[in-house]
Amino acid sequence: MKLKKIFNIFLILIFTVTALVSCGSPEEAGGRLSEDRDISPELEYESRMSLDYAEEFAVDNYSDGYALISISDGSRFLVVPEGKEAPENLDEDIVVLKQPVDHIYMVASAVMDMFRAIDAMDAIRLSGTDADGWHIEEARAAMEAGDILYAGKYSMPDYERILSEGCRLAIENMMITHTPEVQEQLEGFGIPVLIDRSSYESHPLGRMEWVKLYGVLMGREAEAEAAFKAQTETLDEISHQENTGKTVAFFYLTANGAVNVRKSSDYVPKMIELAGGKYIFENLGDVESKSSSTNMQIEEFYAGAKDADYLIYNSTVDGEIGSMDELLSKSDLLKDFKAVKEGHVWCTTSNFYQESMSLGTFIMDVYKMLTEGETADTAYMYLLK
Repeated sequence: MKLKKIFNIFLILIFTVTALVSCGSPEEAGGRLSEDRDISPELEYESRMSLDYAEEFAVDNYSDGYALISISDGSRFLVVPEGKEAPENLDEDIVVLKQPVDHIYMVASAVMDMFRAIDAMDAIRLSGTDADGWHIEEARAAMEAGDILYAGKYSMPDYERILSEGCRLAIENMMITHTPEVQEQLEGFGIPVLIDRSSYESHPLGRMEWVKLYGVLMGREAEAEAAFKAQTETLDEISHQENTGKTVAFFYLTANGAVNVRKSSDYVPKMIELAGGKYIFENLGDVESKSSSTNMQIEEFYAGAKDADYLIYNSTVDGEIGSMDELLSKSDLLKDFKAVKEGHVWCTTSNFYQESMSLGTFIMDVYKMLTEGETADTAYMYLLK
């Protein structure tokens, strides 16, 4: 107990110093991907990984199985094959990750599904989401069995547990940019931090293509390629279809009565378009902003979306809606919407966002909604009755 008390005092002092020296707003904007391929005299450059949609990362392949991961925030990671050593005279900014990469602290919940897709969840020892927060059954089961331990959320990690478990890598999402002192502290303990920027991809399938980055990291490139291909091939059958012209609104009602809707440039409207629909709000939000959504008053939402052919309720924040009556109880104005009158209101399932490797399936769900109506057999959304 005395040792733990000393450890906690030490952390408080570290945080205090960090807070004093840190200033300014978090840096979220990405830069250009590094084109520097001459990173060490000992490594011979071979090729850059071909990517179909992703623009926020790159992978350069070198002789003897070495790979350099570059991310648009400027960070670079050299993946060193098992049994080999990091080359000397390596560029100072490059973080070395020796395979096998394990005892990972997984904070970016969207990445868990990518690890599941490439059968690499056994490399994860710590989670930034507790068992009750997981909608991925394998993640919940692993935590209940003690194979994955809760180590605190992104802003309040359990440093003592992270260190005692021998954490070798923290995979964070963009929220870490709001608490840069946490990243500094983890790196101060010698734990590399990789920030997943898949949510900043402009194309929906670019988000999923980040599975290839983690395939390189875990030495499972073939599995990653297969997982990505399975989802993109799902869309081949509808790629030649003409747009249905049917309009769709995607929203949820906040606790204070406002309506949260996706900006027109967000990936959800783009998935609706890929499915053959048309997002009801054509020019909503600042294209340059990385924020995915915006709030509006219910009256404004009524004016813009009352004639939408379909409504999709986003269950992420307040949970799934069980019936049309439950939805209408949130706002009396909704009963006058065209989609409500015609019975064209759907709700996403609670596992939609965490199962990040199923965006192709969700696009097919929307396509089925638009073309098959209430008879559609969907995986990540259901009809409200």
